[in-house]
Amino acid sequence: MFIATLIADGGLDENLLSEVAHQFDVDCTAGKLLEYAMIDEGEAGDIIFSPAASFAPNDAASLAMAIREQAEAIAKGGFGRDMTWDVIVQPARGREKQLIVADMDSTMITVECIDELADYAGIKDQIAEVTEAAMRGELDFAAALDARVALLKGLEESAIDRCLAERVRDSIGASTLIRTMRSRGARSVLVSGGFTRFAEPVGARIGFDRVIANTLTIEEARLTGAVGKPIVDAATKRSTLLAEAEALGIPLSATMAIGDGANDLAMIGEAGLGVAYRAKPVVAAAAGARLDHAPLTALLHAQGIARRDWIEA
Repeated sequence: MFIATLIADGGLDENLLSEVAHQFDVDCTAGKLLEYAMIDEGEAGDIIFSPAASFAPNDAASLAMAIREQAEAIAKGGFGRDMTWDVIVQPARGREKQLIVADMDSTMITVECIDELADYAGIKDQIAEVTEAAMRGELDFAAALDARVALLKGLEESAIDRCLAERVRDSIGASTLIRTMRSRGARSVLVSGGFTRFAEPVGARIGFDRVIANTLTIEEARLTGAVGKPIVDAATKRSTLLAEAEALGIPLSATMAIGDGANDLAMIGEAGLGVAYRAKPVVAAAAGARLDHAPLTALLHAQGIARRDWIEA
């Protein structure tokens, strides 16, 4: 069996879910409707279906987009509700994950830390342009990181703490997602191409079990313009997911990875549920699942976990 989880920005009730499920049953060649059920009134519901023989797991993302477009049309045309939706399609078996590996910048937090830190040096626009290109996959990540950090040479160390306090904010639902999964026995790892001086306090605040990130070199209370080696990059993120799953003795189908940039693609591709979160086009196109609108708590709904069971931050 497969499950399509529909996450809405309010206005999803059983009548609307029923209509979307009925239309799925009429039109969809991917499988046969078995049942549908609300998870949380107004927010999320499931369509459960038996896949057609021709349906493959790689078809999940395209089916999710088709259901999303259909739901938008039905909500607006039949119910007069102009709603935004996210849809995640995945196998029903192993839906609740035992390991989550997550990116930090623009995923678990709302900013790119290196860009915000550069603002204290007066060169945010210059660095942000390189960051954006690297996240789109247009530049080698390690080389781009070295080049950006070199431009920060001489910046006072105190700017890091100021940036953390003044600029770094958790994404909506980040702590609830991680703390709820941990309460149910899952392990959580934050793997960032950013820096430990940001990732460690962010990871502690959100509730991660483990944090991996790059190290800024500092001498005499100023940045040297260098970053410690080896650099945490796409290969590190992928190997972390694989090693953590092996250490837990779980299959990759029991894992989730989430990120927004090109350096997240390798781990997203390995995970049982690989999620592109408000991601760059190259990532959104390649991921098995995507969240374009909903907060991170949508990933609890995707696991069938209702709001009554969430650990609110």
